[in-house]
Amino acid sequence: MTKRPRRAKPVAPLALDAVRTYPLAGRKSKVTLKDFGRPHRAGARTAEFLESLPKILGGETLRAVAAEVIRARKRRRPILWGLGAHVIKVGLSPLIIDLMERGYVTGLALNGAGIVHDFELAVAGQTSEEVADGLGSGAFGMARETGAEINAAIVVGDRDGFGIGASLGRYLAQRRPKHLSISLLAAAWRLGLPATVHVAIGTDIVHMHPACDPAAVGRGSHLDFRTFSAHVARLGGGGVYLNVGSAVLLPEVFLKAVTLSRNLGHDLTDFATANLDFIQSYRPNANVVSRPTRGVGRGYSLTGHHEILVPLLAAALVEADR
Repeated sequence: MTKRPRRAKPVAPLALDAVRTYPLAGRKSKVTLKDFGRPHRAGARTAEFLESLPKILGGETLRAVAAEVIRARKRRRPILWGLGAHVIKVGLSPLIIDLMERGYVTGLALNGAGIVHDFELAVAGQTSEEVADGLGSGAFGMARETGAEINAAIVVGDRDGFGIGASLGRYLAQRRPKHLSISLLAAAWRLGLPATVHVAIGTDIVHMHPACDPAAVGRGSHLDFRTFSAHVARLGGGGVYLNVGSAVLLPEVFLKAVTLSRNLGHDLTDFATANLDFIQSYRPNANVVSRPTRGVGRGYSLTGHHEILVPLLAAALVEADR
């Protein structure tokens, strides 16, 4: 016969009589009134608006990232922007080009989709097809000019010893399409700045076209990786790398560029990184913000829509020129 367990003796609730307290005024607090935001004043200058943002969390991080970029320009250190294609699609190319001309962008890194949108905007003034509309018929990604001209430019550039970014920048500058002024690649070519393109074969619509030469794509992208790494190697002493809207590919490329640079003896200390995106993902925060800067630099994360967050950062940088 199974013996029944004894009923547990109840435990009395803790008495609160002897709780120790301290004066609120003597406690260190993370938030004080001096950190609060201020209401916007109609007609206020942009600098005043930026200063009115709370000095808490994202507001303070925005200021810190802007300060890092301003410091890098003063020290003549690299300010590298890694851009996901979505950044181009939401209309930010004019702002990025303006920052390039002001010295707040000294190099660009794009994925393969970025050159598609950059090319189509320069040539046609439009980009970003509706995938679902063309997928069923097999028409998705089959725009003739996009496939033929991008691939041809890569082949010719590879023959001349250029990476993909320089190949497309030179091609657009020579072709002079109607909307040339909107092209990041053409602007980089005009200003003599590095624009590197980092490709995963099969991820971009131009890889489906008969004009695609995979050997040229591979050589061009590898050369761009080495070029990008050469600029990452110079980040020490105050440089900045901003990853804007790339969740996987560019964070992986940056991490490898960092380890290659250190393997070859370059001093990557006292530099800053930042991840700007509308969703904070594992790889950008691990491979850009945290791992490369651990113990030797500063990493920041800012969350928000590109079409709002990037203009805010750009405004803070432009205001610093006043």
